[in-house]
Amino acid sequence: MRRTPAQERSRATVEFLLTAAAQVFAREGLAATTNRIADRAGVAVGSLYQYFPDKQALLDELVARHVRQARAGLDAVCAELRADPPDPRTAVLRIADTAVTLHADRPRLHALFAAFATRTPGGVAAVEAVREDCVREVAFHLSRRPGTADPDGLARTLVLAVDGLLHHAPAAAQVQRQRVRELARLVDR
Repeated sequence: MRRTPAQERSRATVEFLLTAAAQVFAREGLAATTNRIADRAGVAVGSLYQYFPDKQALLDELVARHVRQARAGLDAVCAELRADPPDPRTAVLRIADTAVTLHADRPRLHALFAAFATRTPGGVAAVEAVREDCVREVAFHLSRRPGTADPDGLARTLVLAVDGLLHHAPAAAQVQRQRVRELARLVDR
């Protein structure tokens, strides 16, 4: 961002801009323009430029926000699963369902994130940290399952497969949940 909003009104403007950007990017993809985003937010394009130099900066801020939400969602479900662990299959499906839910609102927008977001060192590290924590949690639950030979390798495969579905094969949440269930059936075999 060019400028950090200090006052409540400025913070509200940034929120309007980010909400509008998410809507316009989800509808138009990279064809979105700052003019259409500002119009959707109900602000002058000059107000947009006070905070964001271009549409790429808006997209990058949306990605950063998504990663923070993913971290919070994963942390919450992992804490719950560790406090009272269900059977391993149920635990893994709960983690996957959490990931699907985090991506359910705008699948096309999440595909855009994966394809066109700027890869800054901090941003890449944040995404990798969420992914690695997810792998560790899935591996923990798989290791509780009798007969699982390589829980770490299987967990990495599952997490990367779900990540690929969510970011590179956008679909409605119901379709994504069906795909995740099919992955679970494959693991069970």
